[in-house]
Amino acid sequence: MLKLRIVSPEKVIFDGNVESLVVPGTSGRFEILNNHAPIISSLEKGNVEYNKEGGERQVLQVLGGFVEVKKNDVCICVEV
Repeated sequence: MLKLRIVSPEKVIFDGNVESLVVPGTSGRFEILNNHAPIISSLEKGNVEYNKEGGERQVLQVLGGFVEVKKNDVCICVEV
């Protein structure tokens, strides 16, 4: 399980556990799963897709931002 926090300049958009997520990296979309290697990446315009605990799928359109993954903690800073 991953701990995901999505924040924008205005507010916290999501803070909770997810099973997986897909982000629009500047070099292409990539998936983040449990025990993913540490990474920091910029994001481009596209969709952040994540599966909440229990399987409910959520999609968030973003204009860009950054993602950081470290020890199953994922923080995404975005413009929406």
